Amino acid sequence: MMQEEKIRLNKYMAQAGLCSRREADKLIEQGRVYVNGTVAGLGCLVGAADKVQIGKKEIKGAAEKVLIAFYKPVGVTCTEKDRFADKKILDYVKTKTRVTYAGRLDKDSEGLMLLTNDGELIQKLMRGAEKHEKEYVVKVEKEITPEFLEKMAGGIYLEEFDRTTRPCKIMQEGKYTFRIILTQGLNRQIRRMCQACGNRVKQLRRVRIMNITLGDLHSGQSRILTKEETAELYTLVGLQIPEQFRK
Repeated sequence: MMQEEKIRLNKYMAQAGLCSRREADKLIEQGRVYVNGTVAGLGCLVGAADKVQIGKKEIKGAAEKVLIAFYKPVGVTCTEKDRFADKKILDYVKTKTRVTYAGRLDKDSEGLMLLTNDGELIQKLMRGAEKHEKEYVVKVEKEITPEFLEKMAGGIYLEEFDRTTRPCKIMQEGKYTFRIILTQGLNRQIRRMCQACGNRVKQLRRVRIMNITLGDLHSGQSRILTKEETAELYTLVGLQIPEQFRK
């Protein structure tokens, strides 16, 4: 008789689209997760035949993966439950399956965001050490100079974080506009970098996250990623491509 394949509980919870593995570990440590009626421990292994619960709510197995590209408008807050936020991402993106965003854009910025129910993918996308590329088009107040571009590209010391940003690619596109590719995501990083160089951002739009581009999306619009895009994204982050996206 073939033995049932089991996986770690935190991975099971992430595959169910509930949260990331790290968030799952926190729930387990808090004693809120039960397996077959017993409080679960870290490292617990579960399979399809096991009953997994958070409190009284049962968690089903791996959900079909949902991946969405969304053009976040200016004024929309990256939050799910803040009652003080006038506009939230999930006011625009309606799905039957619960999704959440991988990485943020501040309220005053616009552009591409990825939403998914795959907790493992979110964790991979948000891990700064992975150095995933994100591309932005930025308009500033003062005319761009060669010195400004050189300083931005070489890395800027940000006193708020007591660290220097990673060297990056930057290209001038107009008198006041440049394109920049970052491999890290510090809070309001581009705005802080420009400020440190004596300039101020007037408009900031993210146009690419790794292999996914904004494309023809207009502000407030969203689309489901293609199988080809999704398969490439999973490959780039080092995760196995889910069966539903394989050719």
